[in-house]
Amino acid sequence: MDIRHLEYFIEVARQKSFSKAADIIHISQPSISKAIRELENELGVTLLYRNTKCVELTDNGEAILEQAQQIVSSFQNITGQLEEVSKLRTGKIHIGFPPITGVTVLAHMFGAFKKEYPNIHISLYEFGSKKIEAAIHEGLLDIGVICIPSEQDEMYEMMSLVRDPLRIVMYPEHRLAKRSEIEYADLTDEWFILYSNDFGLHDTIKERCRQAGFNLQVVFETSQRELMTQTVAAGLGIAFLPSKICRELDDKVLVSLPMADPELSLQLAIAWKKGRYLSHAARALLDFCKQHLFI
Repeated sequence: MDIRHLEYFIEVARQKSFSKAADIIHISQPSISKAIRELENELGVTLLYRNTKCVELTDNGEAILEQAQQIVSSFQNITGQLEEVSKLRTGKIHIGFPPITGVTVLAHMFGAFKKEYPNIHISLYEFGSKKIEAAIHEGLLDIGVICIPSEQDEMYEMMSLVRDPLRIVMYPEHRLAKRSEIEYADLTDEWFILYSNDFGLHDTIKERCRQAGFNLQVVFETSQRELMTQTVAAGLGIAFLPSKICRELDDKVLVSLPMADPELSLQLAIAWKKGRYLSHAARALLDFCKQHLFI
């Protein structure tokens, strides 16, 4: 069923005339008559009673008219919404964001984007990097902030975001707290508070320690930054944290020291699935990020 046939039928019923309806719709009278006949043939009923004076609705026509008006109204609402979306007035974006990163620049950028596009709704979900990657792959997230893998994953496109060196965090009375920097050899007998297994940094830190000749001793794993720092302050272990977060720590409670070369870094990227359709809103956000991250 062609939506235009319903629109023609509604206008003929409104005007009670094929010629008046044709003038209003700006098509020829034979064309509108043909469209109504096709609609009647498709429905298998007569919709209009035609005489020399006027056109009137049959009982079937009366019954169909109300439904036709609802259908046309719904269709117009759909096309209007699509127009709004294409003009970036509306839309939704689902974004995965890892905790314990300290990337406040993204929060500010999302806020600036929201001001420019107030009717685009951003939903933020807090997961570890591995879960974010899986959710992007499964289509549950449009975009995610992830740790850049050591080998480029061909399934994703990425926009490099930040490279932040990790520092060792410990309580002030720790035996290493007075050093200017920490060697990997200093860590062989230490117990660590580590990122949960769903974080990319979990594997990165463990692998770097293996390369240095020892296996990391883990007393506790967490995805909560506050819990990590509280556990370190309680003297249960030491931890790696990004330098941006370390700047916010109270130096009376926690000490942070740089690692000797080769340093470990948190490397983050905005990622989305290669080849997957991205909504107008998601593409607008990526363009916005490119403009504001690299100016």
